[in-house]
Amino acid sequence: MIEFERKIRMRRPDDWHLHLRDGNILNSVVAHTARTFRRAVIMPNLQPPITDIQKAIDYRQRILDAIPDGLSFTPLMTAYLTDDLMPNVLEKGFREGVFFAAKLYPANSTTNSAFGVTNIEKIYSTVEIMEKIGLPLLIHGEVSDPHVDVFDREAVFIERHLDPLLKRFQNLQVVLEHITTKDAVQYVQNSQSRLAATITPHHLHINRNAMFKGGLRSDYFCLPVAKREYHRVALRQAAVSGEPCFFLGTDSAPHLRQFKESSCGCAGIFNAPYAIESYAQVFDEEGAIDRLEPFASEFGPAFYGLPLNEDHIILVQRPQLVQDRIEIQNFDQGKDYIVPFHAGETLRWSIQV
Repeated sequence: MIEFERKIRMRRPDDWHLHLRDGNILNSVVAHTARTFRRAVIMPNLQPPITDIQKAIDYRQRILDAIPDGLSFTPLMTAYLTDDLMPNVLEKGFREGVFFAAKLYPANSTTNSAFGVTNIEKIYSTVEIMEKIGLPLLIHGEVSDPHVDVFDREAVFIERHLDPLLKRFQNLQVVLEHITTKDAVQYVQNSQSRLAATITPHHLHINRNAMFKGGLRSDYFCLPVAKREYHRVALRQAAVSGEPCFFLGTDSAPHLRQFKESSCGCAGIFNAPYAIESYAQVFDEEGAIDRLEPFASEFGPAFYGLPLNEDHIILVQRPQLVQDRIEIQNFDQGKDYIVPFHAGETLRWSIQV
């Protein structure tokens, strides 16, 4: 019997939530995104963070310089909100085409968030300006209250902070990033605000058991952490639902092995090398492969008011083995590497080169 490969031609996707880091890591990882995605929203939580216009301009140039010849990729830059970031900086950066959005990290909620916002009410004057000029607010939706269980921090954030924020700023454009719970899915679905959410590939594939299978598995530790199985099921249903309030955002977050596998391992999963193939497997398993293109390539641009990409990629149902590591040349400490999501696994879909 002759077996024919299934092929899907889809509009080139965009990544609406991406960490590229800086320096040698940036130079080694950006091509993995640029080969597949046309645009990406770049997270500003560097050390030091992107808190002014010139820092964003310089970082954007470093990203562009790191893109291999022959690839067309547009980084969309974000500003890192702090308690004292002046609203006029955001407004000027937005009007000059530097800032695409602003990112809210509750202080100490995730990687490099120590300079984040300590109390959202402190930045209401800034949010008011953002609402007025049309600058989107991107939110890491977790409380950092140590008295709140780590598995409940997203749901508590929605109740304590997001709901009051949206009621006060009814025209504010907001993305609740990397949602992980059924609570978040239902909140976004039922919202009457200008609210959307991104969903990562790893939260569609794993639940919290993955972190403890056979021992403590730091490769599956991310923030927000993966939750119970019924939350994962709810996320998969949301992703394949065809509802435009849900779209692709990988939250790909590379960390060198020495920092990932340590006594205090860093939070983050590096999924960029096989991101669209990972999503394709989920959509195929859910019998909704025809809904991958809207989720990956249409709903995000529609939310942000951007044109659709004009070129296409072709996905082929052809098995590929995910490599065990991505080498990074670290000039200070010799060679180091990053372990990608799905390392050592076989994915059922590939990009036709």
